[in-house]
Amino acid sequence: MDLSSALHGLLGGGLIGLAATLLMGLLGRIAGISGILSGALFERGSDRGWRLAFLLGLVSGPALLLLLGLDWGNVAPRGGVTALGSAVIGAPLAGTPTMLLAGLLVGLGTGLGSGCTSGHGVCGLARLSPRSLAATLVFLLMAMLTVFSVNQLVGGGA
Repeated sequence: MDLSSALHGLLGGGLIGLAATLLMGLLGRIAGISGILSGALFERGSDRGWRLAFLLGLVSGPALLLLLGLDWGNVAPRGGVTALGSAVIGAPLAGTPTMLLAGLLVGLGTGLGSGCTSGHGVCGLARLSPRSLAATLVFLLMAMLTVFSVNQLVGGGA
C-alpha cells in the first residue's frame, strides 16, 4: 500500500465516522445501512427524507469518482480496469443470480442479527455495546469462513 492509498482510506474512514456522529448527534439515529435502507423502502413519514438523502450520498461518491475518471482503488469501472491500471475490486466471481441470492441472504442476516456491519461494527462498537461486539465478531468469523470455503470450492484464491 502506498501513501496515497493510506490517505484515501484515512479520509474515507474519517468521513464515515463524521457521518455516523452527525446522524447520531443531530437526529439521534444510528448509521446502520440496512436499517436506513429498510426504512427508506418500507416506512412512510418524516424519517424517509433523511434516509433517502443518506443513501444518495452513499452511491454518489463512487459514481462521482467514476465520472471524473479518478482511480482511487475502491471502485471498478466496466471490465474492472481503469485508465491507470487494474482496479482493486475487479470483476465479480459469480453471476447475477448468485449475487442476488447472496444479497438476499445478507438482508436476512441483518434482520436476524438486528443490524449490519455499519450499525454494529461502526456505531455499536463506538458505544461500547457488548451486543454489537458479539455481532461484529460473528460477522468477521462468517466472512473469514466464507472466503476460506469459496477458495477451497473454486480453487486457488488470493
